Amino acid sequence: MKTISVGELRQNPTRALDEVEHGETFVVTRHRREIARLVPPPASTGATPEEFAHMLRSAPLDGSWAAEVARDRKDFDDRPDPWTR
Repeated sequence: MKTISVGELRQNPTRALDEVEHGETFVVTRHRREIARLVPPPASTGATPEEFAHMLRSAPLDGSWAAEVARDRKDFDDRPDPWTR
């Protein structure tokens, strides 16, 4: 973990941000007191759109839930589209 003052960060933010992008953490100080930390973002644990679509396709369906969705969808199918003029 590196330390950088507000003044140094203001004069050259690109260098510090490049290092943060590559995994470095900075303690930002003002008058030798820590006021903030620059840290890299957490690693993404989300699924890609393709992985999510696969999960949806492969998930088992509960028959009663499918019937409920079909019944609710029917209620909306008879209404005019609110986005058309």
